[in-house]
Amino acid sequence: MPGRRSVVDYSLQRRAVLAGVHAGRTGLFEVCDASPYLSRAAKYHGQPTDVACPVCRRERLTLVNYVYGEHLGPVAGQAKTEAELARMDAAQDEFSVYQVEVCRGCGWNHLDCSYVLGAEPEPGRQPRRGRRRTATEQ
Repeated sequence: MPGRRSVVDYSLQRRAVLAGVHAGRTGLFEVCDASPYLSRAAKYHGQPTDVACPVCRRERLTLVNYVYGEHLGPVAGQAKTEAELARMDAAQDEFSVYQVEVCRGCGWNHLDCSYVLGAEPEPGRQPRRGRRRTATEQ
C-alpha cells in the first residue's frame, strides 16, 4: 500500500518466539492460541499468502489487518481487507493498521507489522470525518 508510513516490523520478535518454540523453551499452547474471532477474521477478511506456517508447516499463513484510530468511531478494532484499507486511506484521517499473521490450521498467530494510513494531520486543521452511515448501512 503506497500510503504506509511509520512502519514497525516485528520479524525479529517473531524469530525469537520461534527459536523458543524450536528449542523447547516455549510450548505450542502458548503460541498456537488464535482466538475464534481471529480465526474467523482470517477466513472472511484475511489475505492468503504463499508462506507456510512456521509451526505446523501444513497450512499457508493468512494476513489479517485491524484498524484503530481516534476518528474511526465504530469501525475501530475491525478487520479490513486490502481494498477497504485503500478506500479508508483516501477518505479518513490518520489511523493505525496492525497486520497479524494467522495459521487457520494450528492457530499460530503473531503481529507481523504495524503502520499508519490516512491523511496526515496538518497544524490548525479540523479533523476530516468520514461520511456518516445510516443504521441500515452498518
